[in-house]
Amino acid sequence: MDQTKNQEIIEKIQNVIDQIRPYIQQDGGDIEFVELTDDMIVNVQLKGACGSCPYSQITLKNGVETAVKKAIPEVKAVESV
Repeated sequence: MDQTKNQEIIEKIQNVIDQIRPYIQQDGGDIEFVELTDDMIVNVQLKGACGSCPYSQITLKNGVETAVKKAIPEVKAVESV
């Protein structure tokens, strides 16, 4: 994938994460974009309460991944690192 297209996708991902962030922060957590891999997997880091919450994977898959994939269909998955 060319660098310009890759950068556009990263900006879209960060925009979606910024829209989701206030909801995660309400529960004492936070989320940070880490990287977009070559195989279109978004790596994020869950922080604060989300880092130790037993439901964080549900939030990640049902909330974050769903929103990111809806906005950017090229993305295959969102993973916590």
